[in-house]
Amino acid sequence: MEENTGKFLWIDLTVPEAENIRDFYSAVVGWEWEPVAVGDYSDYNIKTPSGELVAGICHRQGVNAKLPPAWINYVIVHSVSESVKACIDNGGKIVDGPRTQNEDIFVIIQDPAGAYIGLYGKE
Repeated sequence: MEENTGKFLWIDLTVPEAENIRDFYSAVVGWEWEPVAVGDYSDYNIKTPSGELVAGICHRQGVNAKLPPAWINYVIVHSVSESVKACIDNGGKIVDGPRTQNEDIFVIIQDPAGAYIGLYGKE
């Protein structure tokens, strides 16, 4: 993952009524979707009509309850803990996390202008 530091990895939208928004984007953009089981409900992987996986649309509940209803880009960082410290030292805020995903860690931050971004990487 080191060689990908600084690159965008993924984008998610987390909203209260994921099905409605999933259907909205299917109609407006032409995206297709497939369910991803999350406990007793499903979030959605979003694909282009040719089948390329491009994003996720998630329910704003459970572990995602604190996330804003905004498209959040995730960028790969060398060290999540170092990036979190730099975020706070430079006037940013931690919105959610850190959380683990497989062997990696991610966190959602808010920059001093109020914009959100996800940081994804090791430790």
